[in-house]
Amino acid sequence: MKVYLYVLNTLADWEIGYLTAEINSGRYLDKTKPQLELIKIGNTTKPIKTMGGITITPDEDIDNIKFEEGDLLILPGADTWTAEENKKIIDIVSRIIDEKVIIAAVCGATIALANKGILNNRKHTSNDLEVLKMFCPEYNGEDFYLNQPAVTDDNLITASGLAPLEFSYETLKRTNLMKTETLEAWYQLYKTNESKYFYALMESLEGA
Repeated sequence: MKVYLYVLNTLADWEIGYLTAEINSGRYLDKTKPQLELIKIGNTTKPIKTMGGITITPDEDIDNIKFEEGDLLILPGADTWTAEENKKIIDIVSRIIDEKVIIAAVCGATIALANKGILNNRKHTSNDLEVLKMFCPEYNGEDFYLNQPAVTDDNLITASGLAPLEFSYETLKRTNLMKTETLEAWYQLYKTNESKYFYALMESLEGA
């Protein structure tokens, strides 16, 4: 399994922060599984600047990536998803989603998927159903829309930009990167700020 993060200008830093921190550090991941590398990919290898002003240089051009079944591709929100330069990755997604690559899309990325027709027959969520209907001519998946913070349908995870924690939880759950008890404690700790979940989290790591 490989983990890819697509980076683009105006990337919304906070929407992927929980997820990328855990994948990159590996601190709470299941230690019985191979260590992962977070591979940053871009439309080119030129640096991008996030919404928070952070410069990120892609490790690889998307043209050089061969996605395989079980890989994870993270698509963060951004204000630039409608730019011509970002259409290539959505074209790629339309192909690899049927090859069982796990696609995790949040906020603006879900709108880009909807506009490509990718959400028309899969359970999904986004920032708002009316936004999808208004701005995505190729979208007719209203019957599959769920008004939830994050939704998983097989190898597709979608989330609102207001739900970075739930987005991370659903992605970590779908990929089995954390043990179940670790993930549940981790999620509850950040959701509730209750210290008992910190101790549960630490206990879940014992003997790992």
